[in-house]
Amino acid sequence: MTDHPDLFGLAADVPAPKPLYPANLPEDWKAALHDEFAAPYFYALKDFLVEERREQTIYPPAPDVFNALRYTPLGNVKVMILGQDPYHGPGQAHGLSFSVRPGVRIPPSLRNIYKELTDDIPGFVAPRHGYLRSWADQGVLLLNAVLTVRAGQANSHQGKGWEQFTDAVISAVNAQPERVVFILWGSYARKKKKLITGKQHVIIESGHPSPLSEKLFFGTRPFSQANAALEQAGRTPVQWQLPEQVSEEG
Repeated sequence: MTDHPDLFGLAADVPAPKPLYPANLPEDWKAALHDEFAAPYFYALKDFLVEERREQTIYPPAPDVFNALRYTPLGNVKVMILGQDPYHGPGQAHGLSFSVRPGVRIPPSLRNIYKELTDDIPGFVAPRHGYLRSWADQGVLLLNAVLTVRAGQANSHQGKGWEQFTDAVISAVNAQPERVVFILWGSYARKKKKLITGKQHVIIESGHPSPLSEKLFFGTRPFSQANAALEQAGRTPVQWQLPEQVSEEG
């Protein structure tokens, strides 16, 4: 009977698909997302991206797609800031939501984030760059709901499988026993609120920092609120001040 298919149409002796782990992924993310990396939808997403990169310019570059997870291990996450999809201009996206590479012009949404930080965090000085790696290194998960995009075509990779994967990332963070502060800006991010069920966590939501909705963002003080919630739970607050001098390595 071992050669008969099981309930899902697979023969009993057929090995389970191997997970498609990205390079240099922290072990705790591998464990938490094992089923996603081995799922049929993730294999289909990989095939889609291979074809897309053959015919189109895709951002961010392939080695940077999973940087949000690479730079911030699951066990280190204390704040999550959710974006929608990557910047679609040349040289901008590098795998962290709202962040751009050193030397790249600061996008309007990030300029507004800096304006709010200046009002919210005493002594904050807006840097002349938009590279947010130091936040990621401190445990701020800078996650986009969709991790790739065609050049010049916002939202062009929605509905291809990324949302299922990043929902699983959010659920993995929700399952963490220590408090995490989830910062949800705009209606798209706020729809993910249903995935955050842990009573130990704190959700901060407001309008998006985009110039189109900045009036619903300015004055909401998410950064000081996040630090207060972390300190209340005995966790180290985030040093939101960014270094003035940065490189791709730091």
